[in-house]
Amino acid sequence: MSTFAVAGITQLETIINVGEIPIKYQPLTSERNSIHIAPGGDAYNETLALKWLGDEALLLSLVGRDQDMSIFNPAGRKVTISTEYMMPLLEEMPMQVILCDKERRQQIFEDIKGLREVNYDMSMVAPLIARCDMLVLSNANFCRPFIKVAQRYHRPIAVNVHEYLKEKENYNKDFLKAASVLYFSDDTIHEDPFEFVADIANRYKSEIIILGQGAKGLVLYDRARNINVHYNSVKTNEVVNTAGAGNALLACFLHRYLECADSTVAIKDALLFASYKIGYVGTSAGFLTEEQLDQWRNLIWGINAQGVTS
Repeated sequence: MSTFAVAGITQLETIINVGEIPIKYQPLTSERNSIHIAPGGDAYNETLALKWLGDEALLLSLVGRDQDMSIFNPAGRKVTISTEYMMPLLEEMPMQVILCDKERRQQIFEDIKGLREVNYDMSMVAPLIARCDMLVLSNANFCRPFIKVAQRYHRPIAVNVHEYLKEKENYNKDFLKAASVLYFSDDTIHEDPFEFVADIANRYKSEIIILGQGAKGLVLYDRARNINVHYNSVKTNEVVNTAGAGNALLACFLHRYLECADSTVAIKDALLFASYKIGYVGTSAGFLTEEQLDQWRNLIWGINAQGVTS
């Protein structure tokens, strides 16, 4: 079991299943089980995934001042997230609406409220990071001060880079320079995936770079192994909704990588974990336990938790 500090966005999410994107205008569409509302956000989802896998994960995030904190731990869920470090400093709760169609296309509407203008209370951060094995960040502006704290305590940093755009790279430079592990989605990346990853690797010092490619799988770069390779996605569940798959994949990769220090072993677990998760609606639903992950790994690849073929 590892201990993670996870700093980033928590929001309320509404996921709406639609027939196709773009949407054809209709005054009213009435369809049962087509709208799902729940907490989400990269930091919340990653924290929850790590907890399901048996790790200790501390969520450091910003929420609305009047937000009912019980919503983040719904009744009946076996895993509980501590809300102690979720600071109610925002006038309103960040929100996101995700339209999803049958072809796995998504259209996202995001309202982060005053998140860019509010700072996290850093007075409590140092002792939390000091007892963690890794800091996991989103590239939200309030997460920037966490970098120096992690560096002071020589803790590795993983960064989930939200909506990377090359023309806005200056905003992300602090995160890109500091990260041992970088995760990107290819949603906003239109160049050759291997060339993109190689370019980032050449200009920054990250040990691991993961480029998520949705249904196509991903590209994994490992500096120590000198690899820049593609992995296909795997199939466990029937695909219901792909929102949050990248958060799940990154969380599982970090969980396994800290255990075994082998990126090629960890990425297989991460692909499994994400493929099972997309059989559920909601970015924070559908996570496997460590035991279930072991069972699926052995079923698909005939490999046990130690990487030995059965």
